[in-house]
Amino acid sequence: DNLLRRAACQEAQAFGNELIPATMPLKKATVFLNPAACKGKARNLFEKNAAPILHLSGLDVTVVKTDYEGQAKKLLELMENTDLIIIAGGDGTVQEVITGLLRRADEAAFSKIPIGFIPLGKTCTLSHTLYPESTNQVQHITNATLAILKGETVPLDVLQIKGEKEQPVFAVSSLRWGSYRDAGVKVSKYWYLGPLKTKAAHFFSTFKEWPQKHEAALMYVGPTERPPEEPEEKPSRPPLYVRLYRRLRLYWSSPKEIPQEVTPQDWEELKLSTIELSIATRNRHLDLTRTEDFMDICIEADTVSKGQFVHRGSQKMRDPHMCPEGSQCIQASRCILQLPEGTEGSFGIDNEEYEAMPVEVKLLPRKLRFFCDPRVREQMLHAAVQ
Repeated sequence: DNLLRRAACQEAQAFGNELIPATMPLKKATVFLNPAACKGKARNLFEKNAAPILHLSGLDVTVVKTDYEGQAKKLLELMENTDLIIIAGGDGTVQEVITGLLRRADEAAFSKIPIGFIPLGKTCTLSHTLYPESTNQVQHITNATLAILKGETVPLDVLQIKGEKEQPVFAVSSLRWGSYRDAGVKVSKYWYLGPLKTKAAHFFSTFKEWPQKHEAALMYVGPTERPPEEPEEKPSRPPLYVRLYRRLRLYWSSPKEIPQEVTPQDWEELKLSTIELSIATRNRHLDLTRTEDFMDICIEADTVSKGQFVHRGSQKMRDPHMCPEGSQCIQASRCILQLPEGTEGSFGIDNEEYEAMPVEVKLLPRKLRFFCDPRVREQMLHAAVQ
């Protein structure tokens, strides 16, 4: 582990030794660190493995430690300009930071700031997309930190999840509602059963009413065509006479009708009865060249035996986005989930628990740019060409 840390620090020092003009300010990086992640080990993991690399790289680093759940959202509202945002934690920290970021009044400008992710939590879904697989935790953290310095980014989709009353919540992975999610949350209660704890949690959850059905109404709109990439550089400002001519032409031309976003006939309606429903982005299987933007809605059949439920539950702990055979899969850019009155239970939004309620889920395609390992980006582009 010490050899890995040493090699990473030497690589970071090469960035720190680069000369910059005297007039150019240092790049500012704001780190949001959740010390409670990974059962309270996150602070130590960050200070041993990631902090030395960031300081050696020549960045002006500000570390903001969160003390309680939801604090990152409030801190993001007060954050001043920064060149990089770095999230050090797990899925919950990512979800809090991007929700705080996209709730800002000036989110259009702030969402262009590149985001780094240092995986320190118990569940780090994004690390499967952004970094090479590694069994060594130190190597995984140092790879992620060095990827931020190398500067390669990929655009990720975001789900905007809006209830009837509350402010929207944003997610980069998925919304899950159903029996597998409910059983998965209780796995840690059976810690004393060791490797059998996952099967035990799913087995005991079958003692409730069976079959477990979740009924709802779903309205959705199909995929949307992906617009061309916007140019990074802004075009130069046209001369004054051109700008005056455009203003006058705009003033005298007849007002244009504002096109409606979605006409009523575009919506499709579906009554569903399922053991689990998931609405997920395509970030897990990122395709940089696809021509359509959509999220995957997976409606699993409610005719599952208890044995299948226990077996499939263990598979879903390893891969929550697995869509088993016999499920109905829908591609949509926007959907409305209506739940019957008196529905109890919870949603899992990026592995964070929220009360189940009627929601509208909208896809924000390529909304945020995350730093990724150049090797992974190369593999994505190579796979797309093939």
